[in-house]
Amino acid sequence: MATQAVLSVIPSLKEKHSGAPTRLKQEAEDARARLFSNRTAPPSQPRKSTVRLPPDVSQGEFDAAVKELRGAIGDENVEVNDKDLVDGWYIEHPNTHDAFHISEQEELVSSATVYPGSTEEVQTTVRWANKFKIPIYPISIGRNLGYGGAAPRVPGSVVVDLGKRMHQILDLDAENSSCVVEPGVTYFGLYEEIQSRKLPLWIDTPDLGGGSVMGNAIDRGVGYTPYGDHFGQHCGMELVLPDGSLLRTGMGAMPGPDGADNPTWQSFQHAFGPSVDGIFSQSNYGIVTKMGMFLMPATEHQAYCFTFPRDDDFGRIVDLIRPLAQRGVLGNVPQLRHVVQELAVTGRSKSSFHAGSNPMTRDEIRAAAAKLPLGECSWIFYGTQYGPRESIAAQLAVIKAEFAKIDGSHFFLPDDLPKDHYLHERSLICSGVPRLRDLDWLNWMPNGAHLFFSPIAPTRGNDARTVHEIIVAAHQRHGFDLFPTLCVTGREIHYITNIIYDRADPDMKKRAIRLMREMIDECAAKGYGEYRTHLLFADQVAGTYNWNNSALMNFNEKIKDVLDPNGILAPGRNGIWPTRFRGKGWELKSDDIDLTNLGPRS
Repeated sequence: MATQAVLSVIPSLKEKHSGAPTRLKQEAEDARARLFSNRTAPPSQPRKSTVRLPPDVSQGEFDAAVKELRGAIGDENVEVNDKDLVDGWYIEHPNTHDAFHISEQEELVSSATVYPGSTEEVQTTVRWANKFKIPIYPISIGRNLGYGGAAPRVPGSVVVDLGKRMHQILDLDAENSSCVVEPGVTYFGLYEEIQSRKLPLWIDTPDLGGGSVMGNAIDRGVGYTPYGDHFGQHCGMELVLPDGSLLRTGMGAMPGPDGADNPTWQSFQHAFGPSVDGIFSQSNYGIVTKMGMFLMPATEHQAYCFTFPRDDDFGRIVDLIRPLAQRGVLGNVPQLRHVVQELAVTGRSKSSFHAGSNPMTRDEIRAAAAKLPLGECSWIFYGTQYGPRESIAAQLAVIKAEFAKIDGSHFFLPDDLPKDHYLHERSLICSGVPRLRDLDWLNWMPNGAHLFFSPIAPTRGNDARTVHEIIVAAHQRHGFDLFPTLCVTGREIHYITNIIYDRADPDMKKRAIRLMREMIDECAAKGYGEYRTHLLFADQVAGTYNWNNSALMNFNEKIKDVLDPNGILAPGRNGIWPTRFRGKGWELKSDDIDLTNLGPRS
């Protein structure tokens, strides 16, 4: 156990931009205690080498470059990464590497971290990177856990930590139900500010509330209210291009009167001519320093869940959800979870349910679930309805009638279940209250870490079953428990598979890599592609979008080469490599299982 970490005081949101809100102080302490009690690995290990230098940069050149940047933005705002690497935990996470390392901990690391305090200092950093040909990797908070965390794709890159000094809520407009935020504003931070002003507004939060509002939207993350498409709710950006120049999108491209911001910047998402915002999501074409977001007016709501008794009900459930969602009867982006998730969110380890390292059997899962409040079942639908009470009652009557078509289904409201049941958590998250509870499933394994596999499928029972069967078989082959969560809309499903592994177990990590590689290819062969992935699988995923001789990637690369001729901005992010790196052994494909060396491969 990491004694020093356990005894440290968890930073509060008032003390640190990425801290925990006071209302969750005890929950944060309890979550950390559970995680650390399940750790067998030391909190840090001595480095095998000193600083991991940027590619093609000597120690002398690196030292000179660091000295110049420190002179430009302050000594304290440039930190060389020469200390032992500490994985920490969700609130106290690293900005030097991936806390959930699937490669060697010391492989996917930065050479230094830069802390700009303004858009102008971001511009200075970008121009510096061009001068010295040093790749930089911007992060907002660095909590993109399951997808690579704070790690740069090219080892030795300089991480640009935007959030530490750029974490202001620049505007909070109650009349327009919108805000403008900097990269370091977390869901916790935005929520607490709205509450302090007593504004009748909701945010839309993912399962965990410590991430960046801006960062999650740019990566096209999702939440669970009617505003669950986070990038779809953005309105206007300010960003620094790879040459250091500045761009505003949407109505922000038109100056406001007397030098002010345009008054419609957060009211209308587009401008005149092509809408360019989309090319700055999941890309490496610019560094966003300000973003407008729509906020949801507060309303009445009702969380609920349904259970379904049989695994084979899966396709029928999906087919019932589709028309309900298309007709607007379902109020939010609901989740369909397998009952094994009910075991994981208790915070208990797998060993408390199962002896041995093999996956739990279906009979074991059924027996364990029978002892939990929802009882023996296979699938659980978590939903929320919004609006006046009369409207909610009418909506629920329609939903109940449809789900009653599956024999043995049961309906629950929060008051039907104990106060610590997960439905109460969903009620808060689906009404815009950011939480920490979803950390608990990391306790499933010692030294718990996870990868997300996130393919998209049409909302049709046959398609959902096809994806599910591929994923089930792959997990069985490689000896992993399956944790599926489906975010189901009227036309598409985000099938999010959570692969939980022991990051101190090299064999398990290698099996997780094989599992990911196989699922990516097998799902793509059926036409189901990932919408988001871990940075070490991005080349493979990008390669599956290869219609018409990879026309999409060819287009992406043309944009990259025009905007970033020196290839300094996040090379390799989401599989987009600049000319300087492209085709020179940096790409990782289906047969790359050994990730102990992430430099150029022959």
